[in-house]
Formats: sequence, C-alpha cells, structure tokens
Amino acid sequence: MSNHLFDAIRAPAETGDAIFVETIDGRRWTYGDSLRLSGQLASAIDVLGVRPGDRVAVQVDKSPLALMLYLACVRCGAVYLPLNTAYTLAELDYFIGDAEPRLVVVSSKARAEVEKIAHRHGAIVETLDVDGAGSLMELAREEPVDFVDAARAPDDLAAILYTSGTTGRSKGAMLTHGNLLSNALALREFWRVTRADRLIHALPIFHTHGLFVATNVTLIAGASMFLLPKFEPDEILPLMSRATLMMGVPTFYVRLLQHEGLNRHAVANMRLFISGSAPLLAETHAAFEQRTGHAILERYGMTETNMNTSNPYDGERRAGTVGLALPGVSVRITDAATGETLGPGETGMIEIKGPNVFKGYWRMPEKTAAEFTRDGYFISGDLGKIDEAGYVHIVGRGKDLVISGGYNIYPKEVENEIDQLNGVAESAVIGVAHPDFGEGVTAIVVLRSGAILDEKAVLNALHARLARYKQPKRVIFVEDLPRNAMGKVQKNLLRDRYSNLYMPAS
Repeated sequence: MSNHLFDAIRAPAETGDAIFVETIDGRRWTYGDSLRLSGQLASAIDVLGVRPGDRVAVQVDKSPLALMLYLACVRCGAVYLPLNTAYTLAELDYFIGDAEPRLVVVSSKARAEVEKIAHRHGAIVETLDVDGAGSLMELAREEPVDFVDAARAPDDLAAILYTSGTTGRSKGAMLTHGNLLSNALALREFWRVTRADRLIHALPIFHTHGLFVATNVTLIAGASMFLLPKFEPDEILPLMSRATLMMGVPTFYVRLLQHEGLNRHAVANMRLFISGSAPLLAETHAAFEQRTGHAILERYGMTETNMNTSNPYDGERRAGTVGLALPGVSVRITDAATGETLGPGETGMIEIKGPNVFKGYWRMPEKTAAEFTRDGYFISGDLGKIDEAGYVHIVGRGKDLVISGGYNIYPKEVENEIDQLNGVAESAVIGVAHPDFGEGVTAIVVLRSGAILDEKAVLNALHARLARYKQPKRVIFVEDLPRNAMGKVQKNLLRDRYSNLYMPAS
C-alpha cells in the first residue's frame, strides 16, 4: 500500500546509519532511528484508537521525539495538528473543540489542566516530554518497530494548521499529502539541498516554516540537521563551521548582525542562508552580505500555501523582493475590485495556484469558497506587484495582518480581548516597524469617560488571555481613533503616526 508523503520520506531514510538529527548536547538520531521510533509511535497511536483521518493535536516542546511523532502521524494516516506552545488554556479549548481530535499530546506538566478541556470534547490525552519521558513513549516502547503504513493518497489530509482570521476566529488550513510533498520536492531542487547538507534548525515546529519547510525538505533530501530548542547566536555561530544551511526569520539575521563573532571566517562552511515568514529589510540584506559575503535568499509563503516564491539559488537575489514563482506554482496580481489580471509593475492582490495550495478551511466551506477565485486561484490577502523580470514584491497586506518575529497576528483577535476590559471604549491594533521583530504589535486604546487604566494594567490583563507573541509591545492611549467618511478606522494613519515608535533616536 502507498502512503504518498511517507513513501518519499522513507526512500532516503533507508540509508539507515546516516544522521538525521543532532542536538546541541551532541546526541544523535539516525535515519534508521527515525524509522524505528516513528514506527513504534505510529503503532501506539493506532492502539489508542486513532484511525486514518482522525486528528492528533500536539502541544509539546521542540525535540527530536516531537519530529518522530509528526512522522508517526503521517505513517498511520492521522491528521497532524501542531499547536503553539504559547497558547493559553482558553485558546486550546477553542482549537480542541473545533478540530475534535481523537488524541491530544502535551507535556507531562500540562496534562492535568489539558485533560479537563480534552475530555469535555471527547479526546484522550497522552504525554511526551523533551527527555523522552511521558505516557505516549511508555506505550510506544512496548510496540514493534515495524509498522505497516496506512494507505494515503495525494488528496488525503496530512495536517491542519490554524491561522488567525480577521474576525478573530482562527481557521484550520487543511494541508494534504500532495501539498506537502510537492512543495518539499520543489524546494529541494530550487535550493539544491542534498545529502551533504546540514541544516541549522532553530525555528519552532508548530509552524509551516519549521515543520514543513525545514523538516520536510531535510527528510526528502536525506540531509541532516542541528535541532536547537530556540535561536541563540552564541550557540549557532560555532555550529556554522559544521553546517551548510540555515533557515530563519528576519529577527535571526538582525541578532546575528549584532554579534561580534559574525564574519566571513565564521560562515566559511555555509552554503546558503534563507529568510522568510516576515519581510526582510533591504538594510539587513545589505549589512549581512557586507559582513559575510552571503546574500540572504528571501522567499514567500503562508500557512495555506506553503512556499510560493523564492529568490534564485543561482542568479540575482534582489533585496526587498521575495523572488520568482516556484516551479509548478502560478502567481498573479489582480485588481481587488474587478478581478482583472494586472501587468508588470502594477500593484494589486497576490493570487496563487498550484499543487502547494491547501484544500480549504476545516469545516468552513463558505469561507473556503470566498477565498478562491472561479478559476481556482487562492486570494492571499497580500498586496504586491511583479516586476518585468518576474520578481514578486510584497507591498502591504490587505487584511491588516501583523507579522512579529515570524508569527502571524490578526489585530481583531487582540482587539476583542482589549475591548472586554473595564474602562475601554474601543481599540485598534496595528503593526509598527520594529528593528528586532519586523513589526511590533501595538495597541491604540480609547478609554470611556472617567475611566482610569494604564499601560501596565492592560498588559497584565492580557497575559493569561493571549499567547505571548500576540500581546502588544506597547499600549498607547488616545482621545479618539481616526475614521473615514464611512466610519471605518483608518489604521494607515495610525501606522504613519507611530511609525518611529520602536526605532532608536538618530
């Protein structure tokens, strides 16, 4: 029987003794280990009653075993649902209630609280810890290493990733085996990834970038990775003498540039630096090339589509652009009002079509239909243009999305929480240029007459209600919000007004 995605992962894994993952303390897992451990975990999941098509929600800390659990879900036909480790219990309640997973996997320390939520939604809970402890691993150790992979076709679901919506309600993007494999194969070829590559992996694995781009491309190529719990320049710079490849967000490169150890000697063994998930400033691109001799390769993707474009491996990597459409992917610019395709240099809505584009939003057929054109293009919500040479430029976001530190935040979700606070009349949340995070989440708040509320009180109130990356970096109080003739808040004016809020004084 064929398992569309795992069959392609299995092929390079048959080498057995080749290193797949190495951690900062020197522990190693081979490709043979990955087959054995994922087989045992897949069998354990099967014993727990998970069947092909069932969802498995996972909120655990980053570790090699967490990657093995992802592979196990692919092998047994489960739909993998990674959840940000920063999500609060209130947020988990929504995701578990909406996705209705059969199994929820969390760390041992979180089990008691999560079980209360999971049981209410008919899910069972098992645990998995960074050190290999936990009830799921205890069960897996009793299972055989050989597992007969479930039959999965290209159109079968492999994962659901939640992405925020402009209404504040998160949407589950349904990604198929075909979506994930087609994109991994395209990126492997476009970026020339081979068995000889060693990736520095400091990204989270609950996110498209760290899981489907970094991990799947490594697996498909039979390459290896240094798996780091988080980005720490002091740990990463010494690894560059043994690594060849790094994938990161702009914040990584900003922080590397702040480190005195970054120079041409330190990166002499490196082949390629890739950036995505947020806009890379042209100044950062130029400064990095001057210090290291490497031009960062910027690309463009999103939860619903995986990767769409990339600057070329050979050829000009243009600062301020996200490159060319990947092979098999069609990108066009349209007039948002008429749907007419625009010509080179004209700004409009970015639309995408290809085998990388998701199947739709989980249990939201009307929302799915609204996000696709009649001829099958996905309406990204990003505004951009394509120049004469075919390079895509992103010039704005039509849906007010804020990208901070590589994470997507929709203002409405944050505004909903702020507006519930006593004394708040209304709020507007915007993204403001930030030298470290790309954009800083910034709340502009209007108080009710006579109300007394300060910045610290608002931030403290949001601490348990929103994941940390969604929380504002600043709260600014104003008398009223600027509006147009139709009464809509003019966030563009607010962004202009506070554009230098996080920038150092010159």
